[in-house]
Amino acid sequence: MQNMKRGQISTEYLIVISFVLFIVLTALGIALTYSSQIKDTLKFNQLESFSTKIVTQAETILYSGEPARTSIRGYFPESVNTVTIDDYYIIYNISTSSGDSVIAYKSNVNLTGGFNTQSGMRIIYLNATSNAVIVSD
Repeated sequence: MQNMKRGQISTEYLIVISFVLFIVLTALGIALTYSSQIKDTLKFNQLESFSTKIVTQAETILYSGEPARTSIRGYFPESVNTVTIDDYYIIYNISTSSGDSVIAYKSNVNLTGGFNTQSGMRIIYLNATSNAVIVSD
């Protein structure tokens, strides 16, 4: 009789531990999924802020005239693979948790030049010419 009680207690103990482990692993999986989504959202917001600064200042200095020059300081997010400046667009290829994404920001003025994809605090220089703004680092 004593051995049967021990067997029953061990079985109940295994069932309780299995249930708790299932709950913990499920919660951990959900947390990791939301964590990667939040990181992606943060990257996109940082990229939008950085691009908005460039576009706003580029429009300002082009309308100011040819010798105008300014610099922009902002945080450039990580996981950006390429940056292409093509006429009126700044185009980014960025890696996210769900794959690669392409994002483009439009300017009202012609943009030329380019800069590298090193992440962190960056200073970008904008120089006005007669019909475009040169973007460089």
